Amino acid sequence: MTRRLGVRPFLLALLAKEPAHGYELKQALEQTFGSAYPSPNIGQIYVTLGRLEKDGLVRAVDVEQSNRPNKKVYYLTAAGREALDDWVDEPTEGPRVRDEFFMKLVLAPMTGIADRMALINRQRRHYLSLMRDLNELAERTDPDNQVALLLIEGAMLHLQADLDWLERCQEDLS
Repeated sequence: MTRRLGVRPFLLALLAKEPAHGYELKQALEQTFGSAYPSPNIGQIYVTLGRLEKDGLVRAVDVEQSNRPNKKVYYLTAAGREALDDWVDEPTEGPRVRDEFFMKLVLAPMTGIADRMALINRQRRHYLSLMRDLNELAERTDPDNQVALLLIEGAMLHLQADLDWLERCQEDLS
């Protein structure tokens, strides 16, 4: 599987639990992660399922429904299970060494197109705004949804580390 996976591994994981149709998969993502991880729209889910089917990772079966159009129920194939196992076994990317903001911080003042402190202050304001948004999201999240709360907390801890790093940049580069 490639690095830019989108929702592919999430759908494979949900299908490893049980066969489902697209709308059920969307609901499962929303119930599991709440609003902490915005669920893809239904169109994106069906496009992704189509690609997964084309790649042989899932298969679809038409299921007849009384008084409604048939629905496609998707099943994980052996190749899909193998791809899912590979995804689970592969370490997730760690710290980013090629940070876009740091490149701006070094190159913009060097070329005279921006002031280093102005860049740091703008980035700090952006991170603080994101932190406020995450705090509000945490307050709106169902306290029983531990998965969503952990996801939000992880994002907040990453942001705090970024804010601490900005302080270090300001101290060392001024």
